[in-house]
Amino acid sequence: MTIAGYQVGLKQRAALSGWQAALISLFAILVALVLFSLVFILDGVNPLAAYREIFSYAFVNQYGLVLSLSRFIFLLLSTYAFIIPARAGLWNIGMTGQLYVGSLCAYGVVYALGGKASQSVYLPPLLVIPLMMLAAAIGGALLGGLAGLLKGRFDVNEIVSTMLLNFIAFWLVSEMIKEGGIFMNPQGRSESFALPASLHAPTIAGIPFTVLIALALAVVLKFLFDKTRIGYQIKAFGLNPAAARYAGISPPAISVLVFVLGGAIAGLAGYHYFAAVPGVYKIARNYSYFGDLAFYGIIAGLISLGDPLAAIPVSLLFGGMSNGGRWVQGKLHMGFGLDYALLGLLMITLVGFQFFYRYQITWQKEEAHGDVAIPG
Repeated sequence: MTIAGYQVGLKQRAALSGWQAALISLFAILVALVLFSLVFILDGVNPLAAYREIFSYAFVNQYGLVLSLSRFIFLLLSTYAFIIPARAGLWNIGMTGQLYVGSLCAYGVVYALGGKASQSVYLPPLLVIPLMMLAAAIGGALLGGLAGLLKGRFDVNEIVSTMLLNFIAFWLVSEMIKEGGIFMNPQGRSESFALPASLHAPTIAGIPFTVLIALALAVVLKFLFDKTRIGYQIKAFGLNPAAARYAGISPPAISVLVFVLGGAIAGLAGYHYFAAVPGVYKIARNYSYFGDLAFYGIIAGLISLGDPLAAIPVSLLFGGMSNGGRWVQGKLHMGFGLDYALLGLLMITLVGFQFFYRYQITWQKEEAHGDVAIPG
């Protein structure tokens, strides 16, 4: 194609450096923000003023920043839960169900220790909090492992099985916290009992300590994928299951392993939001909102190309923008769902611009071809 005297084409990239990927993603974000400006303009709102409100509340305001970081931790853990099976070529759509079961298991520990009735437990918090986290991880791992077993042993489509398990877990939570449920709030608000004050998770400058776990997991998973034998086997299975099987890699074992690991991390996401975020400390009646939010981990995983370290800035962006979008929705009296719409456009644009991870635009000036005089 010729544009202004230049021949424009596409060329497949031989490699993509980290800074090139970052520049492409940054450009995609700018394009998304420009496109979303139309929403503000149609609503009679100055886009620059709206974006100033969004970013300042999400990343500068002392209250908004804490909320953004809490959501960032949740999204990052949900992204890991997707990335691990994705490395094996499998789709974990069940982070929602896994975090629901994880949160139930965490609260089960408190219930078993008498925390619902007396608002205190007879073991020290330094022991109970790790037990809650361990129970959450085990609960998520068991539900994830079930999907892995169905895939590895019986070749049941993992997308179908994890989605069905999500529904089962959703109604299980509903049954446990509704009136008459064993985790019901004594005041009957269709939510779980509140955690005893002694079990409120430690914070660092108001941020749940789970941020340290989330960031440490990025390093651990990067090492697992790039430096260990099991990481190589997961990658080999994802690239070519038949060849991996021929090389002695067990498909059932890999399927169960990646879903157990992903489910365990999703379970920790459940502990984080329902037991570690300041001001929550219960399985709220709107628990489905956080379950739906976990699905953004799928998009974050795809955008980060399955790299645990690259998932950090992506999850931070989504956490901040969802929080800032909800804030500006109320501050500027705009319609409900602004935060969802903004996140959706950001995700679509970032995924679309991944085309330029594989191809680059080439520009070549056309040479002038004049008439050649042939001597007579």
